Amino acid sequence: MQRSRSSLPPLSTLRSFEAAVRLGSFKAAAEDLSLTQSAISHQISSLEAHFCVKLFVRDGNKVVLTKDGAMYGTSILKAFAELSRAGEALLSKERREIV
Repeated sequence: MQRSRSSLPPLSTLRSFEAAVRLGSFKAAAEDLSLTQSAISHQISSLEAHFCVKLFVRDGNKVVLTKDGAMYGTSILKAFAELSRAGEALLSKERREIV
């Protein structure tokens, strides 16, 4: 039986990718998410394997988004920003109802 691949990867990989794109490095993403740099690298590798595409070019300690990575990164940054706004709206509503 062939397993179908979902277009939505695990959220943990998306969180790591979003942080790496937003902050420009795996090290900064690791610090932001309280993870190790190795964990971020593994999450990104898992995401790349999920889509069978390279998202970053790794050159020593430096990482650069590929064309595909930049395209996907733009969408992921927008999606996470929207999720953040939705959460803020709920928190704001909750505060108004408590008062």
